[in-house]
This record gives sequence, C-alpha cells and structure tokens, in this order.
Amino acid sequence: MDAIRIPAPGELDALEDDQFRHVVRAFVHAHYPAHLRNPPKRLHWAENQEWYHILAREGWLCPGWPKEHGGLGLSPAKQIILTEEYERHGVARCNDHGIVMLGPLVIQYGTAAQRQEFLPKILTGEHVWCQGYSEPNAGSDLAALRTEAVLDGDHYVVNGQKIWTTLAMDANWIFLLVRTDKHAKKQEGISFLLVDMTTPGITVRPIINLELHDEFCEVFFDNVRVPKANLVGQLNKGWDMAKALLGFERIFLGSPRQSGYALSRLKLLAERMGVADDPAFADTYARLRLDFEDLKALFGTYVDKLKRGETLGPDVSMLKVLQTELFQRITDTMLEIAGENAGLLEPMEGNRDLNLGGLYIQARPATIYGGSNEIQRNILSKNVLNLPG
Repeated sequence: MDAIRIPAPGELDALEDDQFRHVVRAFVHAHYPAHLRNPPKRLHWAENQEWYHILAREGWLCPGWPKEHGGLGLSPAKQIILTEEYERHGVARCNDHGIVMLGPLVIQYGTAAQRQEFLPKILTGEHVWCQGYSEPNAGSDLAALRTEAVLDGDHYVVNGQKIWTTLAMDANWIFLLVRTDKHAKKQEGISFLLVDMTTPGITVRPIINLELHDEFCEVFFDNVRVPKANLVGQLNKGWDMAKALLGFERIFLGSPRQSGYALSRLKLLAERMGVADDPAFADTYARLRLDFEDLKALFGTYVDKLKRGETLGPDVSMLKVLQTELFQRITDTMLEIAGENAGLLEPMEGNRDLNLGGLYIQARPATIYGGSNEIQRNILSKNVLNLPG
C-alpha cells in the first residue's frame, strides 16, 4: 500500500472525515516518539515537551485555533477525530491549557496587544500555562470563588488560594478567575487575569494523589501584583468568559475514549487471568460492552450536531454522567478479576497495557472533575426535564 501523503497544515480541514482520520494516523506513526506511547501517568513538561515541540514544528499544535493565528482551523468534528486517533495510538496529553483553553479565549476576548504577546509564545512553548479556577470551597460551585484582585494603580493585587491546579509546578503562567467586586452576586463581579508564575508572592505545593503522582497542586497568592494590562475582557465579566471557555469541553468530557480504552484493557486482563471464557465474566463483559456501544451511539449524535454547526444544549451533560460512571464500572471489574495484582500501583508485569491499578485510580475522580455528576444531574433536571430546583 502506498504511503499516505500528509498535506500541509492549512489543507487539513478541507479533507473528508475518513481521509482526515487516515492522515492523522499516518502523521502520528511518522512523528510520535515510541517511548511515550500509553504512559501510565500524566506526563510532566520535562517528559512531554519533545512531542509538544514536534507538533509546533509541524504546525499541528493548535487544532482549533484559526489559521491566521497559527492554528489548523479544524472544525469541532475534526478535532474530535484527532483526539480519538491520538487516544487510539496511546499519545500522551501535552501541557495543553494554553492550547485548548487560554489561546481560544484570548483570540475571542483579548486585545490585539494580548494576542500578539501571548499566542506566539504558546506556539513556541515559551509559555506553559495552568488553569486557576477551583478553590477549596469553590469547585463544582465555581461561582463561589473567593480569591480576590484589588486594583492598586496600574496593578491588581491578588490574594487567595487555588487548588487541584493541574501541573502548576511545570507552568510559568496561570490564568485566574478572581473576584473583583465582593458586593456583586456570585456569578457577577468575577474577572479573568493572566499571571506570570514567577511573580513574587506565588507559592506552589504539589498534591500527591492515591497513585503517588503529583499531577495536581495548591497555589497560594500573597499580595501578588499583576499588571492591569493582563485583564482579559471586561472587568467583572469573567464568569461569562469562563462559561464560554468550558462550553466546548463538555463533549470531550463525555467522549467514550476513556471507557473504550479501559474496556480493551479489561479484555486483555481477562485473557491473562484465564477468565475470558468464564460465563459470569462473559455476562459482565457483555453488559459493559452494550453500555459502551450505547454511549458511542449517543456521542455520535452530538458529533453530528457539531458537524451541522448546531449549538450543544444542556442535555450534553448526559454524556459526562454516562461515560464517567461506565469508566468506573469497567475498572471495578478489572480489580475483581485481577486477584493479588489488584493491589499494584505500577503496570502488571511491567506491561503498560495492564495498568489496572492506575486505571482504577484514574477513574475515581472522573465523576468529579469538570463539574461533578451531581451537578450534571442538576443541570439535566432543571434545564432538560424542567423539574423544580
């Protein structure tokens, strides 16, 4: 079979979806470092910057950015295909907060000077970003945040704390939601600031999780001075921007990729443990597989909406609930059949395809991050079923 020609970045969005999928596979096989496939844990910047710089060099780093800003200009549907193919190959996730979140927001809401200052440095990897949203008492109820920014001349003075800040120890910039009007209603009086992590008064403390990994951090702000020019959008209108930023993320949280990967690992584990033909296991596996096929079909309906240019409604919260709870049930089953291997934190027999303990632990917070499933059910009950609050 002839090798697939990889078009120039600017030509990718014009491809048919099936053709685009084959091109992505060819690109990944040609460029992705083999030693980074299927990492058992989220990689730090020192480990994944090789792939980041390959994507930057080839012009593939920012799939959703407009072409005029250095992106691929891909449609939402093609971005989903790209993500699916990365997952299929075992591509590690980059430090992508600048790519996926901050960049699109600056493009939409930032000034010309902010776009000129910040976008090129994401494309080169000079700026590595993290997200300062959640606080100890403001996670799913993000509008209750208390980190405060007070204007003092040409600077805002920031005091407060953020938590569960992913890979903050690797970042040199953080985008913050801060309260700039204490007397406004919860969703009002919130603004969006860009903060240099080397500014005096910032302290980062890694949080060691159950997997003995330091993916998350606490970040403390003690009289941190931030230039007034680093305010993105209108003062006290950060909540609207935060919602816009998270809107497209909802469908990715419901992508069946996590459950699909875990289900394939469950099958491998069952064969390794000699229970693949056991009737009780076969029944359990069939039920999980049917739930997975239902999830894929539902996910496909939302992908079709994106292809038609439609806006996703609150009912998309169903995806997140179904996907994350299925992911947990699959990994529960892995531990049930793993015997003494169920207590391993490292991959079984050194085989990354059998990282059952790691997958089980990764599935635990899936129902919490991105808005807990309880919050998602509240959204569905109020906005889809019209039930009273």
